[in-house]
Amino acid sequence: MNFNLDEATAVLSRTPSVLKAMLNGLPESWLNGNEGPETWNPYDVIGHLVHCEQADWIMRARVILEHGEARPFDPLDRFAQFEESKGKTSGELLDEFAALRERNLVTLREMKIGAAELEKTGQHPALGRVKLKELLSTWVAHDLDHIGQIARTMAKQYAIEVGPWQAYVSIIHDRKK
Repeated sequence: MNFNLDEATAVLSRTPSVLKAMLNGLPESWLNGNEGPETWNPYDVIGHLVHCEQADWIMRARVILEHGEARPFDPLDRFAQFEESKGKTSGELLDEFAALRERNLVTLREMKIGAAELEKTGQHPALGRVKLKELLSTWVAHDLDHIGQIARTMAKQYAIEVGPWQAYVSIIHDRKK
């Protein structure tokens, strides 16, 4: 599937409501369960998505459009949520994510990105040269990856409880590469 901005924003616009439907109002045990040491729980993932809305996608798109490769992207702290989310409820994080995403999608539309802009490049601190369409494609895949991560993490909370049905519930098994 080739990148299409309208199709990408159709997914991006739905992520906040998907997460709210999955998580809002759940008992804390569902939001705090993880997959083991050094893994994230759903609460951590929401905080990460909030941070990315503040420091990643739109900011990097602006850098590409305004500076190209002359100004590298600022590094992203992939673990900033552990400090930034302190004291916030999951409901507050979900609301913050929804508001930030709505604002970022408005900004994205205002950029009036066409085919020529999608081919413009920037400098990622670890990956090197990247195209705007790759950044925007990654935004969509990143959302879907974290929705899957949340679902997998939640399913694993009942891994033992499903008993012999484990053989039929692939989401509770570790992924193989």
